[in-house]
Amino acid sequence: MAFSLPASFPSPPARLLRGSSRRRRRSPLLATSPVRLPGGLPPSPELPPLQTRRRSAARLRRAPTAELRTPRSSSGGGGVGGGAPPASPDGKVAILVSAAVTVAFAVANRVLYKLALVPMKQYPFFLAQVTTFGYVAIYFSILYIRYRAGIVTGEMLAFPKLRFVAIGMLEALGVVAGMSAGAMLPGPAIPILSQTFLVWQLTFSTVLLGRKYSLNQIAGCLLVAAGVVVAVASGSNSGQILSGIEFAWPLVMIASSAFQAGASIIKESVFIEAARRLKGKSLDIFAVNSFGSGFQALFVLLFLPFLSNLKGIPFAQLPLYLKEGAGCFLNIGTNTTGCDGAPWLPLIFVTTNIIFNISLLNLVKISSAVVASLAVMLSVPISIYVLSCPLPYLPEGASLSPFFVIGGIILVLGLLLYNVPQRQAAKSD
Repeated sequence: MAFSLPASFPSPPARLLRGSSRRRRRSPLLATSPVRLPGGLPPSPELPPLQTRRRSAARLRRAPTAELRTPRSSSGGGGVGGGAPPASPDGKVAILVSAAVTVAFAVANRVLYKLALVPMKQYPFFLAQVTTFGYVAIYFSILYIRYRAGIVTGEMLAFPKLRFVAIGMLEALGVVAGMSAGAMLPGPAIPILSQTFLVWQLTFSTVLLGRKYSLNQIAGCLLVAAGVVVAVASGSNSGQILSGIEFAWPLVMIASSAFQAGASIIKESVFIEAARRLKGKSLDIFAVNSFGSGFQALFVLLFLPFLSNLKGIPFAQLPLYLKEGAGCFLNIGTNTTGCDGAPWLPLIFVTTNIIFNISLLNLVKISSAVVASLAVMLSVPISIYVLSCPLPYLPEGASLSPFFVIGGIILVLGLLLYNVPQRQAAKSD
């Protein structure tokens, strides 16, 4: 599933790095020396060679100091400490535009996630199955194209599939739990609760991968957890954003983030293991996403009887549930009450989610993972505000209580604090 960032991105080739397209500048010594024409004649035969050399030396003495500096190489090396050259004005504009597009699609992705669940409120399992199979078709189509182009090798496709089975199982649980809870929760609560993904990811990577994190990162995660607690704990009171909502649904959404965080950690271990098996080569990210989504679709199908039974749907009535879900998704038939907005809202959500992931990968390629992370972080408070406003098919909106706003502010500060050491590390590289 493409709802979350992959744990690892393939390093972009050197020709795609910032500043790599800079034109090679001629050395001042070559630029000012007389160019010989065929036959060895100087370009100005009326000037003696000695006078030509004197004029060249005079031009060199008058040249600004900056022109005599050796240009940095396009590989990012050179200079003191081998730091990357600063981005050109055009490069900075491209990064700003790409970041703005990523933020816009991140907000749209979060808003449309809630809107897609409005017509499918009674059929979240069916929607999870449809979207999962849609991603399987898209990912395997891209994988086939990349295999035919020689980007994906047979050795990559032969990578052991046991970890992909675990990824598919966890992502299946994550998407089904997330859609079930998202259909019942108010819109602004979804971005808040989904940020527990960061807390789970840090915990799992520490326990399973032995990663060590800085004090700022740990403090940032604790602030994220505190923000979620403040936003949710006061919700049972009358007039609060979560008033009238069973307390189990926020817990289900938090569990959904835990499942997806666990899947991301296993993905990271896949890339680590692939670097050893493939002798330093990077495993193609579409191979990971394709096989992961394939097993995810299988497990969503296998879990459907058990999960529908938890929702009060007996196994004998499951075919009828799927038939009614298909009718609601297509908005055809006699029993389509409350299905207004289908199928366009779910289809627009899937399309927006794909574009969001592409724009996010593009931002990582032309800037850094830190910039991409900050862009996604910026979408959280914007999404909360948009989802609190009256929207099509959600005309009532939501009233943000003071405690909910305070919790959101604490959460955003925690996300910002978590990214501070990464930004400093990026500057020091």
